[in-house]
Amino acid sequence: MIEVKNLSKRYGAFLAVDRISFDVQEGEIVGFLGPNGAGKTSTIRILTCYHPASSGSARVGGYDVFNQSQDVRRLIGYLPESTPLYPEMRVREYLNFRGKLHGLDAGTRQGAIARVAERCWLKDFIDRPIGHLSKGMRQRVGLADALLHNPKVLVLDEPTIGLDPTQIRETRNLIRELGRDHTILFSSHILSEVEQVCSRIIIIAGGRLIAKGTPEELRHQVSADSRLIAEVQGPTGDVRLAVAELAGVTGVEVAETDGWCRLAISSNGSADVRAPLAQLVHQKGWHLRELRRETATLEDYFVKIIAQQSSAA
Repeated sequence: MIEVKNLSKRYGAFLAVDRISFDVQEGEIVGFLGPNGAGKTSTIRILTCYHPASSGSARVGGYDVFNQSQDVRRLIGYLPESTPLYPEMRVREYLNFRGKLHGLDAGTRQGAIARVAERCWLKDFIDRPIGHLSKGMRQRVGLADALLHNPKVLVLDEPTIGLDPTQIRETRNLIRELGRDHTILFSSHILSEVEQVCSRIIIIAGGRLIAKGTPEELRHQVSADSRLIAEVQGPTGDVRLAVAELAGVTGVEVAETDGWCRLAISSNGSADVRAPLAQLVHQKGWHLRELRRETATLEDYFVKIIAQQSSAA
């Protein structure tokens, strides 16, 4: 549904997007991540026909974003990070105006407004002036606008910004629901949200694509750095030495707390030392009150990969 090949964007001498390539299949919800200044917004603006690319190509639904921009615009619903709205208009008036721009006839517009007002929790605010709404409510209006013409592709740039925790949860559920009928490219800085919603993730930094894959695949790349956490009651020196000698253990950090040794145990990627550790504690007559593996998160991977990119630069 989205094809990007060797895409670049320059602003004068500054290279914002540097020959990135990726694709989004129909029906996918794909997270688009990167630190500030990574080139996310520039890429999104090219895909939504706001800016031309300097080189490379991009297609949406088979249409070229430069030569067939009107066809692309009909396929895309776009929610920018800062939603441009007319504060003096009422929500219904604004959505009606936007429906006209999308070429919807009067009957279709009214049905579409009722549909998006229901989906975006706007029914109680439909006749209020936009200028009287909170920032979170304005985000809902922007999302309703993006859905108004029932596009095949949704491009959502920070859709949960300004929302309270309950609204964030509702929006997350809504995005999952929308994924049944729409292809979604979803940009966010809230990594836990992306991890829970997206089937695949694309990470860019410094204008370059640096990683892509499912959340599980990306977490697996830092699983070698995961640690085993244990609390053992026994002589500190003996505990440290005995645990360090277990097969596969590459490092042991020990901190004493209330007579217990809190261990952070590093091991090679293929070793699972939980069973050998439990057996060791039993043999030594020590006590064990905690044993768990620290699992890598998307945030761990994101921080690691961005740090590597920064050091390489």
